[in-house]
Order: sequence, then C-alpha cells, then structure tokens
Amino acid sequence: MRSGRLITIEGIDGAGKTTLAEALTDALRTRGVAVRLLREPGGVAASERVRELVKDPQLTIGARAEALLYAAARAQLVEEAVAPALQGGAWILLDRFIDSSLAYQGVGRGLGVEAVREINRFGTGGLMPDRTLWLALDPAAGRARSRARGEPADRLESEQAAFFEDIEAAYADLQRAEPARIRRIDAAQPPAGVLADSVAALSDLL
Repeated sequence: MRSGRLITIEGIDGAGKTTLAEALTDALRTRGVAVRLLREPGGVAASERVRELVKDPQLTIGARAEALLYAAARAQLVEEAVAPALQGGAWILLDRFIDSSLAYQGVGRGLGVEAVREINRFGTGGLMPDRTLWLALDPAAGRARSRARGEPADRLESEQAAFFEDIEAAYADLQRAEPARIRRIDAAQPPAGVLADSVAALSDLL
C-alpha cells in the first residue's frame, strides 16, 4: 500500500505544464510536503533514452510503436522512481502521465482510448493519480506559445492544428468522465492564477 500521493499535470503542448510543475513543487514544499518533481517521458535514465526517440523529428515512428514506447518509458519510471517514493510517503508531482497517452495516442493517433489504457494499466501495474490537474487551453494559443519559445519543434509539436484540437477535446472527455480526479484549470490566465487554482484543487489532499 502506498502512503504518498501522485499528482499529475496534463494538457496540450504550450499549456504551461512545466511552469506550473516547478511553481507547484515550491508551493507544496512551503507547506511541508516532501515532493519530488518528475517528467514524462523521462525521469530516469532508461526513460530519458526513450524520450530522445519519441521526440526526434527525424524519425518515423508508427502510432502503435509510439504508444508502446511511451508505455515502456512510463513502466520504467514507475518501477524505478515513482512507486518507491510513494511507498516511502513522498508526493510525486509528474509532468504528464497516462492521460497524455489516452489523449495523444488513444484519440490523436486513433488507436482507441481503451486499447491504450490497457497497455498502460499493464505497464504501471494499475497505478493511477490521486489528482490530475488539466491545464485547459485553446489549441491555437498553445501553438502560439510553443512557437514563441524559439526552439525547433519536436516530432509531436510538428503535427497539424487538427491534431491538437482532437487532443484538447479528448482531455475534456476524460475530465467529464472523472471529475473527482481530473480538475480543470484555466491555462489562459497568468501563471499566478494557474498556481493558485492548482493549489486550491489539491486542498483536500493537503
């Protein structure tokens, strides 16, 4: 039985997940919470190698292979870092988790939510977040934010606008299905507002 908490942050590219993750880590620590921030895909050495593969715009990766690569990276992260920390009583703050695969591969790639859910259930041993913060944002705004970074687009960021519209709609469907776990946060507001709403969404767990 785990005694820690798993908090995940979800949303389309450009929604501000990394910015929130860093600010929320500090906010939780000031409240006396032992928290570790990790990202997906990545977080441990083997999963970081997989991250290089799935992000590389020079590679051709089929939809099923993509889903399996993400699930494999997630399985290693859970086994090596997440599960031990949770069992030790720590909180894990995770930049993306299973909901990303349900949205991106299940819906965006057309593989089906339940098929993708099943391979991730196997990969994680059924681990699910205690709370998920979905940073809801208009896809056009997300793409504009991503371009403003001035960095080369990775393999997924290079997808067409319709892909990200499907992803945002998928997140909305997931939130409607599990409103107690997945809390909608307005990502169009300034970062301070996003942080305040996120802390409020975790208040019952603190």
